[in-house]
Amino acid sequence: MVQAVRGMRDVLPQEARRWRLIEDQVQEVLHSFAYEEIHLPLLEFTELFARGVGEATDIVEKEMYSLADRDGDSLSLRPEGTASCVRALQEHGLLYNQTQRVFYSGPMFRYEKPQKGRYRQFYQIGAEAFGFDGPDVDAELIVLGAQCWDALGIADRVQLHINTLGSGGAREAYRSALLDYLTPLAPQLDEDSQRRLNTNPLRILDSKDPGTQLLLADAPRLPEFVDAESQQHFEQLQETLTQLGIGFTCNPNLVRGLDYYTHTVFEWLTEDLGAQGAVCAGGRYNGLVERLGGKPTAAAGFALGLDRVALLHEVAHPESPAHAVDVYVCYGAAELSAAAQELGIRLRQALHDQGGRTWKLRVHMGGGNFKKQLKKANASGARWAILLGQEERAANQVTLKDLRDGTQITLGEGGAVSKLIEG
Repeated sequence: MVQAVRGMRDVLPQEARRWRLIEDQVQEVLHSFAYEEIHLPLLEFTELFARGVGEATDIVEKEMYSLADRDGDSLSLRPEGTASCVRALQEHGLLYNQTQRVFYSGPMFRYEKPQKGRYRQFYQIGAEAFGFDGPDVDAELIVLGAQCWDALGIADRVQLHINTLGSGGAREAYRSALLDYLTPLAPQLDEDSQRRLNTNPLRILDSKDPGTQLLLADAPRLPEFVDAESQQHFEQLQETLTQLGIGFTCNPNLVRGLDYYTHTVFEWLTEDLGAQGAVCAGGRYNGLVERLGGKPTAAAGFALGLDRVALLHEVAHPESPAHAVDVYVCYGAAELSAAAQELGIRLRQALHDQGGRTWKLRVHMGGGNFKKQLKKANASGARWAILLGQEERAANQVTLKDLRDGTQITLGEGGAVSKLIEG
């Protein structure tokens, strides 16, 4: 039997219902902040990520899925969304001397070691803001995340960590000092940190290896290299978050793994998912647009990991978020099959028009008597069953059965719709 590729997984109906609930609520929050949706291609030229994310990052060095097309061009499945978002807005003339707030969602791809909460095909919802250089937008993005957690009922399970990397020059000065400190200690570093030493030494700061963390105790501290302007930006952000009642921890070891970050960086962390504790991360990347060929443009954003948020949501709300079916239509004879389908079409439309939402209405398939059909109606999780027999059809009526208490009533279609909406 052919199985799924390692690290790629199926999201089956029960889990997909939870995902849909999360996506709908997060997107509702994004829309409420007037962020507009953008759709991005899965494939981009590999150069986009090499220039944008950084050639020395783990993502570009060893995690991308790349291929040569028939013209010999190197293409890659997108490992993240920000570079693609910048490319799209820049290509279509939506950045220069303009402000934009956009969001996107969908799968990303990285060749990582699969484990629970970390997959080779994973899903993100990202939000990006362009043309705003003050700490107010940094704060807005954090508030946006906080409201997502409130909407999902997981606000008490996440903690906000923030830091500043300073300007690009400050970051480079710190990188040089850190490299000078760590190079003599290289043999004592863990394997990943040894590999990162000459490519991306700032990533060593968030190493999970206890021995490496002990060595870092006396390392140069990033705040000592942050320029005064960046520090003022960061202090204003902290003041704003405090005024808004959003708790946070200043974490000087928080650096993020992508080269394009400058100034503010932040992560929303949880202790409920083991090693995969980051459920949302982002920050400011003022140099990325210019790096990709555009004019200097202030920019900030975040990406929410849908796989991990879904796991956290299940910890907080273990019950299934919704039933697959609201209403189950049964019919008493095979010759009523088409009439039952017609009834289903009319009821779906009427319920939507009058109730203001989409009702999940299933018409029975496969025949059988009412007893057999009602058994399937119960198994579907539906609250209501609608029974259509010859007598009901002749009288233009249906029988509405409450599957919770067994009560039933015969009435016209309009009455049935009103009763369903009333609950």
